Amino acid sequence: MKKKDKTPVTRRAFVKQTASIALGSSVLSGIPLRIFDENKIIYQAMGTRVGEVTDTSAIIWTRLTSVPVRNNKGVLIPGRMNDYPQGQLPVVTVPVEQLEGACPGVSGFVRVRYGVDENLKTAQTTEWVEVSESTDFIHHFTLEGLKSDTTYYYESEATTNKRKKGRETFKGKFGTAPAADTPSNFRFCLMTCQGYPDRGHPDGHNIYPAMLALKPKFTCLTGDLVYYDNDMPRAFTERLARYHWERMFSLPRLMEFNRNVGTYWLKDDHDTLDNDSEPGAKMGDFTFAQGQNIFYQQAPMYGNSPSYRTFRWGQDLQIWLTDGRDFRSPNEMPDGPEKTIWGKEQKEWFQKTVKESTTTWKVLVSPTPLVGPDRPQKDDNHTNKGFKHEGDELRNWLQANVPDNFFVICGDRHWQYHSVHPETGLNEFSIGAASDEHAGGTPGENKAYHRFHLVKGGFLSVDLKRIDNKSSITFQHHDIHGAVVYEWKKERTV
Repeated sequence: MKKKDKTPVTRRAFVKQTASIALGSSVLSGIPLRIFDENKIIYQAMGTRVGEVTDTSAIIWTRLTSVPVRNNKGVLIPGRMNDYPQGQLPVVTVPVEQLEGACPGVSGFVRVRYGVDENLKTAQTTEWVEVSESTDFIHHFTLEGLKSDTTYYYESEATTNKRKKGRETFKGKFGTAPAADTPSNFRFCLMTCQGYPDRGHPDGHNIYPAMLALKPKFTCLTGDLVYYDNDMPRAFTERLARYHWERMFSLPRLMEFNRNVGTYWLKDDHDTLDNDSEPGAKMGDFTFAQGQNIFYQQAPMYGNSPSYRTFRWGQDLQIWLTDGRDFRSPNEMPDGPEKTIWGKEQKEWFQKTVKESTTTWKVLVSPTPLVGPDRPQKDDNHTNKGFKHEGDELRNWLQANVPDNFFVICGDRHWQYHSVHPETGLNEFSIGAASDEHAGGTPGENKAYHRFHLVKGGFLSVDLKRIDNKSSITFQHHDIHGAVVYEWKKERTV
């Protein structure tokens, strides 16, 4: 089987280059001298992640660390921006490695063994890959030629010496998608908007064990996965931005979830730069371009492919993942035909692929809403007056082309809802914040739109079932512990 390894880079690549230290004959030969402590054990304190799963392929994310677990006893800089009056935000006065939750990276080698048997006796093995500071000690392994609708088990191995047997390992599993001619019978989950100070449990948000208990085939992480600007310390530098990912995704509950479930990752404003951010923006020394690059490194996805993409899961489901940050016009630009969130290329791709799709149900997973309604003072998404022209264009196109089997699931909003657009009939389900502590901000219930409205945290699940010639799709809003608080179902003869 052909196996490929890919280091994540983007079309807007921002890769930090580090100087090589060369000594002795290495200077003369032009070959940099790499120095490894072969007796040192290296670790994977952030676990693994699996993403971009299809019926034949997947990506496994790895990162090598110098510590076995996160720095649980480090310096704690608590709270959110609003906890500090008059903008007197806390300043980091110690090395980042000394902060609570830090997981400093380390150079070394990593490879992945994977197969369909849990004990990996017949596993296939990738080549060893060297990782370093230039990619934040991260590597993405691309697995190809997989079997459809199959559970795969894997083990990530890390070492400073490829010739020695003593290696640090981390195990996980994921399921591939069913083939296009296979009926869709499964559940998937979606989450969004997770703050660190208000996660509700020291080990991570309650939604993670609740989602894992439902045994989803995959989960969409739908933006605002860290808060560079609101969660302290504010990420005024690239190193502090990376710390936000270390701190969040080394939490035990998140590690346990991500090693057991395939995922699709979307970004929004807070996990790219700051609130309502757009290309060219800056926060201290930290730039929007750096934020784009870091997301591509942290997410288990292809860094050299468009940030918008689509995936098919059997006969009955296709999902679209859109990007609302990379291509947007300035928020303050006057509204009109030229003002955009998606950009011309993404919009044309979306309309073409939706029209070509033959699945029973079509679901857009968007970091921001298309229906809402939103708060009147907001002005950065398709439900606001600032982007009304493109919002109307998209809603009207969907009404004309997929009027009865297309749905929107959105992140960004810190409250749960099911809305139906009064003019076009477009159904939208807002996932809601990842914790009760993070919920809020709603403009209130709007009876012209809302079929359900709740200012609480939680997550969303979607069930696909095919019985004989009937397919059904069921949307369920859950509270943070997994209890169903709202359900809506639709059936279709196929």
